[in-house]
Amino acid sequence: MSLAIWCNGKFSDEATRQLVEGTQAHRLIWAQKLSQNVLQAGEPDATTAEADVLFGQPAISDCLESKRVRWVEINSAGYTRFDTPEFREAMLARGALVSNASEVFADPCAQHVLAMMLALGRNLLPSHRDQLTDHSWHYQERRYHSALLTGQTVLMLGYGAIGRRLTELLAPFGMKLYAVRRQTRSETGVTIIAEDRLSSVLAEADHVVNILPDNAATRGYVNARRLSCCRRGAKFYNVGRGNTVDEPALIAALESGRLGAAYLDVFDPEPLAPGHPLWTTPHCYVTPHTAGGRRDQDEALVGHFLSNLARFAQGSKSLVDRVI
Repeated sequence: MSLAIWCNGKFSDEATRQLVEGTQAHRLIWAQKLSQNVLQAGEPDATTAEADVLFGQPAISDCLESKRVRWVEINSAGYTRFDTPEFREAMLARGALVSNASEVFADPCAQHVLAMMLALGRNLLPSHRDQLTDHSWHYQERRYHSALLTGQTVLMLGYGAIGRRLTELLAPFGMKLYAVRRQTRSETGVTIIAEDRLSSVLAEADHVVNILPDNAATRGYVNARRLSCCRRGAKFYNVGRGNTVDEPALIAALESGRLGAAYLDVFDPEPLAPGHPLWTTPHCYVTPHTAGGRRDQDEALVGHFLSNLARFAQGSKSLVDRVI
């Protein structure tokens, strides 16, 4: 089956070569304007009307208006722009498939969280600060205040590809793992809980990991009330979306000692303004939305697409990371 494939992703030279070679049996159409940032919406492009498949960040309007499109692969894990009743109904009505690239970003995000858990537990960050400042030798404080992950409790807010990978990475530590999500079907290695149990599990958790996506139900989800339920001294991590957290409430929880530390990779808005109080809030650690980063990101995204393309070209609807 020969397909017309539209793409607006600006990839590395190696990934571009990989995409061109991998689509030789098809027709590859490059958008008039390419985008390297997977977090930003693409601009409308008239050439989408010629395509059976859209790969990248197509404009919503192009997806809705095209009568030819049969599959859309979004080259990001988040797909909030596409997660609307109008878009879903339009795709279902024409029998079109939609997939994202969660698998590409799950491992780096999960490793990022694990790295911060270990760094906070082993007091690496204050020791690094001492090295950069007064070279003080805090032997007693660092050695005897270091903690083990072994046997601790983790609560994940949301449970998808990142949560599943994090569960695998944490397994050797013998931790007690919980996750809250709307669908309470069982999962290997973790106890899925309904939201009515959230307050009691928050009170038990040593680590609260927010991996919630952005949608109407999750905005401001981590609020003052839920933070007040946390175990005193618990550590909070956010690799989901910035607008799922009430930032003033988070700052208050850190300043009061309710939270022992927070590691934040996402914010609302981004970039985080230089004068924002989160930069200087005690025990708050910031990275600039890099949790999903990997040096081979472009190659991985193209590889994910080509794997799904092989399935789609054979008539299969079982695409990796299919969301519609």
